[in-house]
Amino acid sequence: MGYGFQKAFFSARGRSIRMLSAMNTEYGMVLTTFSDPETGRRLAEGLLEKRLAACVQTLPIQSAYRWKGAIQHEAETMMLIKTKASLYPEVEAFLRATHSYEVPEIVWIPIEAGFAGYLGWIGDETK
Repeated sequence: MGYGFQKAFFSARGRSIRMLSAMNTEYGMVLTTFSDPETGRRLAEGLLEKRLAACVQTLPIQSAYRWKGAIQHEAETMMLIKTKASLYPEVEAFLRATHSYEVPEIVWIPIEAGFAGYLGWIGDETK
């Protein structure tokens, strides 16, 4: 499946708990930001309809950044896109073609380990 299993042991209030997690090389998140709700809706719907993402989450943020020589402060929305590493080129192409920003933030963040059931679900819900 692209990931092996690793046993982890933790102590919680004096008890040993054994957890089974997946070491992963196959899944990750793409991070992007946008400024308006319509862009976010369009991006999320397109990614999900094309099965480029299993899940898309949005969070309101405040951004400070340099743009064309000036410091900017803006309210934005951060989008976390859960997908397969093999789909990253298609996700990036979709975001670049659909995004309203001249230079959108598009960053791949690998998921190095995670709950095997969740990682499997990402695989099942993407193409």
